[in-house]
Amino acid sequence: MELSIIIVNYNSKFLLENCIDSIKKSIFNINSEIIVVDNNSTDGSKEYLLPKLTDVKFIFNNENTGFAKACNQGFKISSGKYILFLNPDTILAATCLTYCLSFFKTHPDAGAVGVRMVDRKQTFLKESKRGFPSPATSFYKLFGLTSIFPGSKTFAKYYQGHLPENENNPVEVLSGAFMMIKREVFEKVNGFDEDFFMYGEDIDLSIRIRQSGYKNYYLGAVTVTHLKGGSTTYNNKYIEDFYDAMDLFVNKHYGHRSAGHTLLLKAGITIRKMLAKLGLVFR
Repeated sequence: MELSIIIVNYNSKFLLENCIDSIKKSIFNINSEIIVVDNNSTDGSKEYLLPKLTDVKFIFNNENTGFAKACNQGFKISSGKYILFLNPDTILAATCLTYCLSFFKTHPDAGAVGVRMVDRKQTFLKESKRGFPSPATSFYKLFGLTSIFPGSKTFAKYYQGHLPENENNPVEVLSGAFMMIKREVFEKVNGFDEDFFMYGEDIDLSIRIRQSGYKNYYLGAVTVTHLKGGSTTYNNKYIEDFYDAMDLFVNKHYGHRSAGHTLLLKAGITIRKMLAKLGLVFR
């Protein structure tokens, strides 16, 4: 098996149906499988999808186990040499998967690849390529300097603002909405960290892939539509989950650093969370 595509679904049955339709147009010449892990959807996903998608492997959880754990569940029953973790609110171009697989074969140093993502209005999504959120990079992002200087190699490192969106380049962090990984690499880094329920797990995994000696590549030559928020409501719970994940990330990756670094980042996270709840910033 060359490619396993793993999708975590939560109350996104119609988006997932459209996503899988686009996948099937993109895998016509690839030995592949599609695995859907449903996190206890309450929108009738099981009853709706099972009769329609008889060639898809399903796992139906009795509770919402979170994104990271569900991805690892899907991986355990997969057999592909390459694994694509994909959001259900994405639409793939017909040549997307063949291009990514070909890139791996010509770049043996690639541990994972991501792609250029656009929203429903075809606006580029900056989270398609990101930098390692070091204390300085996180400070610039949390306190708004990244937005003020979007093309700066220093201030906009969080979104790799200095790299052209239509070019292929190594980057530090890829988006979990579309992340294709070599099976051997995913096994080497022990998969997603299940302490992350939702948000932050893609940053953590990207870092560990680089630490294992491989590169993460952003492929600006490939575009995927990411409709965003198909199973997410932007409310106080979302804000709490997002910033709690950032807090967990700081504890995991910066706990060994000076107390000053950690306190500064935690202060920035707290301030940003308060501003988000007041509707003054979006994440």
